[in-house]
Amino acid sequence: MAIDHHTTIPFWTWAAPAVALVLVALKYLGLVSDDSTPVIILASIALGASVFASVHHAEILALRVGEPMGSIILAAAVTILEVGLIVSIMLAGSEGSDSVARDTVFSALMIVLNCVIGLCLVLGGRRHHEQLFQLNAASASLAVLGTLAISVLVLPNFVSAGGPQQFSPVQLLVVSAVLLVLYAVFVFVQTIKHRDYFMDVPVEGQDPDEAPLEPPAPKVTLVSAVMLPASLLVVILLAKVLSHPLETLVAAAGLPQAVVGVVIATLVLLPEGIASVRAALLNRLQNSVNLVLGSALASIGMTIPVVAAVAVLTGRKLTLGLSPATTVLLLLTLFVSTITLGTGRTTVLQGMVHLGIFVIFLLITAVP
Repeated sequence: MAIDHHTTIPFWTWAAPAVALVLVALKYLGLVSDDSTPVIILASIALGASVFASVHHAEILALRVGEPMGSIILAAAVTILEVGLIVSIMLAGSEGSDSVARDTVFSALMIVLNCVIGLCLVLGGRRHHEQLFQLNAASASLAVLGTLAISVLVLPNFVSAGGPQQFSPVQLLVVSAVLLVLYAVFVFVQTIKHRDYFMDVPVEGQDPDEAPLEPPAPKVTLVSAVMLPASLLVVILLAKVLSHPLETLVAAAGLPQAVVGVVIATLVLLPEGIASVRAALLNRLQNSVNLVLGSALASIGMTIPVVAAVAVLTGRKLTLGLSPATTVLLLLTLFVSTITLGTGRTTVLQGMVHLGIFVIFLLITAVP
């Protein structure tokens, strides 16, 4: 993000949510139809722009508070978007709504742990040869992430109290509580107990152009503090408008329902993915690792408990267990991530391995 964006307020960052809000109001007043092609196109553009606006304002606040709290703010913003999109589709009650949470969370893990980290390592390694980050931070994050991912996406396949690939309501509530506690402890460690683990590694001879950006002006920070929740609300409302057309389009294309989860995860993670790659290009790989692993942890640790609470309160089924093929991909991703991030140094080769796994994930999603 350009430095002048932190001293001024870009027009699009408030105009996009405003246009989206007007469109949502027209829809709920019955003045426009969500089956109209022009409305769908305009709503899609407004949704994408509002997502970028949301993450822009989150990044402003992140720069103001500094690392590692900044990464947490960005992860929280993305997770709120993810939860809003998932719940919107769940409450619509269409076919496949019981598994949209699983598909979205799994897709988010594949995107951040393979696509985003792969691009960071390939592009950053190409420019800086070998990059450094704090091993303690990666080890702590991966230990919690592996526990959360296996508990939510694999364990449901091996319990008998619920339906196929499902926890019973009691199991779902207890597992959700465990997820929240583990994520809360991780945030405590990241921000207070061992904050130094998650700080940038000093790089000798760093280019002055790669120096950290100055904190934004107070006026800009105040505007972003107001616009962030407003932008998130608009995105959630607009997502509800587009949920039915998205499912119809996927079905018409003859693609599996899991593609909906991939689309949702891509939409909400795209801006943060760009921020991660940009940090790697500036030789601040620690920031990239914080963003990537923080997003993956928040995607499970915050999303699943909220979605589980909605499912239990509304009496809806929640399918969480992965298929055998996707389980293999999850385990392979966790294994390779542990090796890749287990030395504190990265190269282009490791990035290409992650990108290869991501291509296989896309193939299995489109052609199960």
